[in-house]
Amino acid sequence: MENRFKVINVSPRGFCKGVYNAIELAKQTRMDYPNEKITILGELVHNKDVVLALKSLNIDTIESKGKQRIDLLDEVLEGIVIFSAHGISPLVELKAKNKGLKTINASCVDVLKTQDLIKSYLENGYDIFYIGQKDHPEAEASLDLNKNKVHLIHVNGEIPELNTNTIFVTNQTTMSILDIKETLQNIQTKYPNAIVSNEICSATRLRQEAVLKLSSSVDAIIIIGDKSSNNTKMLAKIAQNKSIKTIIEIQNLRELNPKVLDACHEIAITAGASTPKFIIDEIVHFVEAYSNDQNISIESYSINPFI
Repeated sequence: MENRFKVINVSPRGFCKGVYNAIELAKQTRMDYPNEKITILGELVHNKDVVLALKSLNIDTIESKGKQRIDLLDEVLEGIVIFSAHGISPLVELKAKNKGLKTINASCVDVLKTQDLIKSYLENGYDIFYIGQKDHPEAEASLDLNKNKVHLIHVNGEIPELNTNTIFVTNQTTMSILDIKETLQNIQTKYPNAIVSNEICSATRLRQEAVLKLSSSVDAIIIIGDKSSNNTKMLAKIAQNKSIKTIIEIQNLRELNPKVLDACHEIAITAGASTPKFIIDEIVHFVEAYSNDQNISIESYSINPFI
């Protein structure tokens, strides 16, 4: 039987090294401390299926929309606290140690590299323009390095008026490569002598470039990832910029409406860097099966929270 539509498996997609390492570190912490209370300060990575899987290992997550990490720490009273992959403010680290908590830092090495760059330029008297998103934990950690000298710049937002030529410009690692390019150009127009270091991580960049390289015949794309995941949202933004007709954003198979696929001819499937492989595989297998048989039901595919 001829397939009713073509499925394009986009590569790379899914877990990046930072997410993989953070999850493995959390699992290893449970093995090393089988009887200790373990709490993750904020979601380890932005994916609720990962949070549930860690919960099955008796690793709790404390997250509250609008609350910063330093405030969430008030809820951790004992045991081990794991800092998420998004980086952590030195103020939070100090507070945790003062509370007598054992700390495990699961920060992504790319995030740490950006923070080290910011620290280095701060030590040399620079003001920092940090392109990122308000209330995102990665931006929060960087802004806390010096609240007076690190200035948050929103994409295409207002650029501060500073009476200085010593400006260093960098960014959150999970931003859109297209947005960053335009915002950097705006800053350099206003401050020609600014030193710029584009710190979009390779995982984010490669996943976005893979979407940009899709054939114009692709008329639909399924983007798999948690709605709170910035790198997943940026994939959707890239797809919009590319004018892909149908953009389907889902966290897992349970959120897919198969009937949406009926009018499509070529469907690409990609996923954010914090999306587990088992979720991607389930969706790919279902969509490929559905292309042959409209009577296939989602209920026949089980969600198995394994990481």
